[in-house]
Amino acid sequence: MKTKTLKKNKVNVVTLGCAKNIFDSEVMMAQLKANKFEVEHEAQQDDSEIVIINTCGFIDNAKEESIETILRYAEAKKEGQVEKVYVTGCLSERYKDDLENEIPEVDAYFGTKDLPKLLKTLKADYKKELVGERLLTTPSHYAYFKIAEGCDRPCSFCAIPLMRGKHKSTPIEELVEGAKKLAAKGVKELILIAQDLTYYGLDLYKKRELAKLINELSKVEGIEWIRLHYAYPSGFPMDVLDEIRDNDKVCLYLDMPLQHGSSRMLKAMRRGIDREKTTKLVREIREKVPNIAIRTTLIVGYPGETEADFQEMYDWVEEMRFDRLGVFPYSHEENTHAYNFEDDVPPEVKHERAEEIMDLQSGISYDLNQKKIGETYKVLFDRVEGDFFIGRTEFDSPDVDNEVLVKKTDDLFLRLGDFADVKITSADHYDLYGEVV
Repeated sequence: MKTKTLKKNKVNVVTLGCAKNIFDSEVMMAQLKANKFEVEHEAQQDDSEIVIINTCGFIDNAKEESIETILRYAEAKKEGQVEKVYVTGCLSERYKDDLENEIPEVDAYFGTKDLPKLLKTLKADYKKELVGERLLTTPSHYAYFKIAEGCDRPCSFCAIPLMRGKHKSTPIEELVEGAKKLAAKGVKELILIAQDLTYYGLDLYKKRELAKLINELSKVEGIEWIRLHYAYPSGFPMDVLDEIRDNDKVCLYLDMPLQHGSSRMLKAMRRGIDREKTTKLVREIREKVPNIAIRTTLIVGYPGETEADFQEMYDWVEEMRFDRLGVFPYSHEENTHAYNFEDDVPPEVKHERAEEIMDLQSGISYDLNQKKIGETYKVLFDRVEGDFFIGRTEFDSPDVDNEVLVKKTDDLFLRLGDFADVKITSADHYDLYGEVV
């Protein structure tokens, strides 16, 4: 029974998972808006006739969150609070048949490449002329910028190729055009994302062309920062380091998931690189680009990981002193190579190991931040919270890294999306405090 009046042709898009999903939702929202739909992202008010849930299917926690969200809106539909519920994205790509059986209240399920089909279901046209157009869900001064889809890597733990397919680079001209459209809307920072940035161009140009792409994007007027996310270590194109070091618009920042610090585990994970080569690469990067901030992610509790393997990784993290680090407990994913092995590390051991690494990293982060006191950095301001303007240096990505907090005063005028020079006056484990110079 209907309990409220729903706005006809109003769509609420709910996004779960990573920045790549945010990008996909923004593209979908631009298409919907062009088809005369009223569109909101994660609307505060439940007055939308249609809900589209863009799901994540990467690891257990993400899958659970996606399923809980689908169930919540399936229930809202039963109670007449929404008319139609559609599900798209990675979980839907991977488990479409199961989901249709388990949650039949959903009107239709779509995969990761089914946007034209989804629009057709809504009696909307897929407008090819809108390629590169997006409705940003981030603050208007930065945008996630997807340069490729899919992945050709054989990592044993990863289900992304099952959900996203083979690596497919977007042509340089198309990306430059997209960057110009974003710059015209006030975007100052492009955060380059892909399943694997460093593979960019191999399919289109028969060679790695990430450095060339970065250089072309840096020529776009209005773009002031270009940030690199998700670089694969094996076969890393070293010419990219010249762009990071010499190009003023490229942030001294590299997100490079390394996954483990034990050669035995890296071999089992089919990463194509061992501990020694990984260490050598990190040292070469730091040598070639002094002051670069390296962010990495690691997996604990992979099948067969012994105490000795974990200790080897722990000692390695202590030695490498990464600027930023995140840890995932291993998730046993169907149809991956690792699914053939027994998931033999108990959940509580996985969590203990993850906490140990994060405690170690917290101390490293604190030490590195203390060295920043007295230094002055260019800061991009993202938001206001309580008594503080909150921003980031070029060494920090939104949502996952350090933030710079500047106390509001009567004579301080800062707009969100502004850059300002900030002198750091104090620091803790993950935040810097400072004053505008």
